[in-house]
Amino acid sequence: MKRKVIAITLTAMMAAGMFAGCGSSDSSSSSTADTTKEASAAETDGSTDGDSTAAGGDFSGQISVISREDGSGTRGAFIELFGVEEKNDAGEKVDNTTVDAQITNNTSVMMSTVAGNQYAIGYISLGSLNDEVKALKIDGAEASAENVENGSYKVSRPFNIVTKDGLSADAQDFMDYILSTDGQQVVSDDGYIAIKDTKAYEGNCSGEKVVVAGSSSVTPLMEKLKEAYTKVNSNANIEVQQSDSTTGITSASDGLCDIGMASRDLKDEEKSSGLTATVIATDGIAVIVNKENPTDGLTSDQVKSIYVGDTTDWADVK
Repeated sequence: MKRKVIAITLTAMMAAGMFAGCGSSDSSSSSTADTTKEASAAETDGSTDGDSTAAGGDFSGQISVISREDGSGTRGAFIELFGVEEKNDAGEKVDNTTVDAQITNNTSVMMSTVAGNQYAIGYISLGSLNDEVKALKIDGAEASAENVENGSYKVSRPFNIVTKDGLSADAQDFMDYILSTDGQQVVSDDGYIAIKDTKAYEGNCSGEKVVVAGSSSVTPLMEKLKEAYTKVNSNANIEVQQSDSTTGITSASDGLCDIGMASRDLKDEEKSSGLTATVIATDGIAVIVNKENPTDGLTSDQVKSIYVGDTTDWADVK
């Protein structure tokens, strides 16, 4: 009898174990299926439809529009290229940048402002772009020197040096170096588009002081050109002063500097004052956002809509 009870008990325990095993297997299969289903859903939610202008999922929040000061050549080129500047009924050009825009007075301040604000959007010289911020694709094209050169990235403008008659010998020599094969190699190495048909530099300088002043976008490149020129001419005395394009142009006109720097073309009234602009490079304008912003790209119309104040929340950028 005792053996019979033990046998029955063992049989019951084995049966229970089998049921438990089956239950565990079913539970495991169900859990795996659920996990796979969740991962698949997550991948679907996080994926894009291949449109490089997608604003990046459920990102929302009031857009902080960051712009440059009125005298900035970068601002002048930006508002023209994106249609933010339009003519009124009288035929006068009007800058329609939203009054809510935060104004920064140079390239580095623009970058640090955008880097410190998750909801910010701004614009800078492409050659000044670093990993502090993220450059957006515009109309599907990545912001790169290569794409500026091949024409697929259309948001670009010239870098000019501005002079008037009576340039000193040393100022002319520095200008000759900038436009030479050696100078244009510096331009290319720094990420800008160099000019074509250059000649070797064969000049020298006497050590007379040369003042170059103006655009904060052109300044970083000019500092590199100064450095390279000084290696060739150890007695060179070049002073680079950073401000903005309009100030640089005015300073050249008034004789306060030898060479002005401008990241825009001269206006008709500036040309009529006896100034000459000479292109030393071509640069793109990068539209930038905070690195935490999931947006990868915008269309030109979307950028305009943001900067004129029609689109004010990232959730509305579709």
